[in-house]
Amino acid sequence: IVSGVEMRKRQAAHIEAPPQAPGQPRPNTCCLCWCGCCKCLWNEDRIERSERQTCTKMDSIEAAEEQHPSLEEVLSWARSFEMMLRSLEGREIFREFLRSEYSEDNLLFWLACEDLKKETNPSVVDEKARIIYEDYVSILSPKEVSLDSRVREGINQSLAEPSNLMYEEAQLQIYTLMHRDSFPRFLNSSVYRDLLASRRRTCLDT
Repeated sequence: IVSGVEMRKRQAAHIEAPPQAPGQPRPNTCCLCWCGCCKCLWNEDRIERSERQTCTKMDSIEAAEEQHPSLEEVLSWARSFEMMLRSLEGREIFREFLRSEYSEDNLLFWLACEDLKKETNPSVVDEKARIIYEDYVSILSPKEVSLDSRVREGINQSLAEPSNLMYEEAQLQIYTLMHRDSFPRFLNSSVYRDLLASRRRTCLDT
């Protein structure tokens, strides 16, 4: 058993030792180091292992971010509009198609409403609700979405006391429009068909 006095002597001897020549390994005079000092060979090994683990984790994260949707996932979008909207890759490829038809704002409005529904802070709800109105509902907005007069009037009345659900009916109306109108054309578009063909080729290659 090493006493506290002996431990301090070892640490003092290590700290006061002359600097080592470049490339020359340092003696492990601090084998019982508890202070986490950078001069301790044990601590250097620990830091090196930690850095290797961190790099490995970062590589895994980057690899996951670069992954493309599988063939099974791309096929599932054709079976379910809802499933496609739940997929980040699905939303992005659908947005690309809508952009070609100049109707991208329908999806952006729907996503903004989804984000608003999750908000619970009253001041943030008020701010986001007004931004959505100015961006997509106001007749002065260049990105105005197609809503019937009854739904639009209900939104105008809700602006006095905004809530996170004030666009729920409008969101459903736009969802139905995309589902019935844009989605069938998307499935027959070159955007979707090219992606599907690419995923099939990938499966054959593997």
